[in-house]
Amino acid sequence: MSGPAVSDTLSDVNQGTVSSTYNFADLWESIWPRCAERVALVCGPQTRTYGELAERANRLANHLREAGVGPGDRVGLFLRNDAAYLESMLAAFSLRAIPVNMNHRYTGAELGYLIEDSGAQALVVHETLTGAVASVPGGIAAIRSVLIVSDPDPSSVSGEVVPLDEGLDYEVALAAASPEPVETHGRSGDDTYLMYTGGTTGRPKGVVWRQEDAFFACIGGGDPMRLGGPIDSPEQLPDRMVDAFSYLPLAPLMHAAAQWTTFSWLLAGGKTVLMPGALDPVAVWDAVDEHQVNSLTVVGDAVARPLVSAWEANPGRWQAAGLFAISNGGAPMSSSLKARLGELFEGRAIIDGFGSSESGVQGSQRLTAGENPSGLARFAPGPTTGVFDEELRPVEPGSGVIGKVANAGRLPLGYLNDPEKTASTFIEVDGQRYCFTGDLATVEEDGTIQLLGRGSQCINTGGEKVFPEEVESALVDHKAVLDVLVVGVPDERWGSAVVAVVAPADPDAPPTLDDVRDHLRASLAGYKLPKHVVIVPQVERSPAGKADYRWAKATAEVAVGTRT
Repeated sequence: MSGPAVSDTLSDVNQGTVSSTYNFADLWESIWPRCAERVALVCGPQTRTYGELAERANRLANHLREAGVGPGDRVGLFLRNDAAYLESMLAAFSLRAIPVNMNHRYTGAELGYLIEDSGAQALVVHETLTGAVASVPGGIAAIRSVLIVSDPDPSSVSGEVVPLDEGLDYEVALAAASPEPVETHGRSGDDTYLMYTGGTTGRPKGVVWRQEDAFFACIGGGDPMRLGGPIDSPEQLPDRMVDAFSYLPLAPLMHAAAQWTTFSWLLAGGKTVLMPGALDPVAVWDAVDEHQVNSLTVVGDAVARPLVSAWEANPGRWQAAGLFAISNGGAPMSSSLKARLGELFEGRAIIDGFGSSESGVQGSQRLTAGENPSGLARFAPGPTTGVFDEELRPVEPGSGVIGKVANAGRLPLGYLNDPEKTASTFIEVDGQRYCFTGDLATVEEDGTIQLLGRGSQCINTGGEKVFPEEVESALVDHKAVLDVLVVGVPDERWGSAVVAVVAPADPDAPPTLDDVRDHLRASLAGYKLPKHVVIVPQVERSPAGKADYRWAKATAEVAVGTRT
């Protein structure tokens, strides 16, 4: 079904308005009228100009208001990539309601937990995800409004379609609603932005931000490329608009990496290109050429390696003429892959970003032509980022001491419904509130921070610490390894034994333990080498490419015989 036509007069609304707050809706309304005819979003067959996006968000906001959604209410987004995702976020912000990102791979039980934990009162769901909604234990009686969205490219997805008694077709709802902007009193930078994170190492946690803090810490502060510095007042935002920019994130919009960068460019007048369905490397490179993409963001080796393989298998097919930056965020990228990207895309910036839903963007490593990096990202810290030892004292540069990475400045209020987790993550040091996300690092003699990995995944084997990311980064270069996760399993002699859970490049020729250990000996100390290799058909990851260590550990324990 086609959507409602765009109003002839909407693009004239608030032409000269500038925002006086750092409220997301106010900032959006200060930008879109100035570029109403530009393309804001492409997702498969869907295209939205800024004017179309504004009108459709207005229609949705008016529909939701009629359904009783207002300030402080939560709107669940159980969606894959779709223009409706961005329309729903903008509509919720305009009402001072709070969009809730929901992992589209969740089962009914997992979705039910998230609905209850977030207190969602409305739900926007793809038609092919209605099976999970229908299987929520106890039903969804608390949801006032359910909108069913048709998938933008049905050929790229699959899922159970179940009619929902509460459901209304998304396009029907928009067509029947007013295109006029909603008036919502009291909007300010104190309004809430909520980002759920985790789910692979425990139940997902909602990170609660003030929108003003998130504007600066997460979405660039009016400086999407982090080059010119943030704006000093909201009135300056229109002055930062670009003439043209095309951006493609390969994380789904349910992930912070895609939301933050998409909103960065949305508030700068740029175009975002989203990929519907599962990762299709050929389709990605087609989109890079078709839309003259300037910046491409990947999520670790699991996403970047298939892209490199497709590029190498099709010499001369794509030009990527507009591409000047390939960035990584959300998962570690191996040093060998960074180097290969530098070789294939000579002259382009290769950027490795670092941050989390709780900390915002903490730093990045920008590689130059011919540079051959080693290990995980090493970055120059900003004025509010540091590394602290067990006594919360700053780690001395060059000391070799492993410490906890933390940052101060603009931080979230804490975790939704979890004061204990909030208290253990956000800690005061010398009168300053810091966020400790669990990342461990050393401080080099030049003051740069060398990341080692997440402390919660660190394996203690025979009294030595092994960071899974370091082993994974080296092992993924083995020609017989397609993907790998490294975990520890209980061991009588060593306390924990290092185990590599490997998806082989060729299922008929998987690597042996000796193959793996021989490959790693040249780059890793002996105690870091796996003592077991477990072969699996596929390594489980989130839709954004994040490692599912819970699955990997359970799989390894069963295979090695430490769990029944």
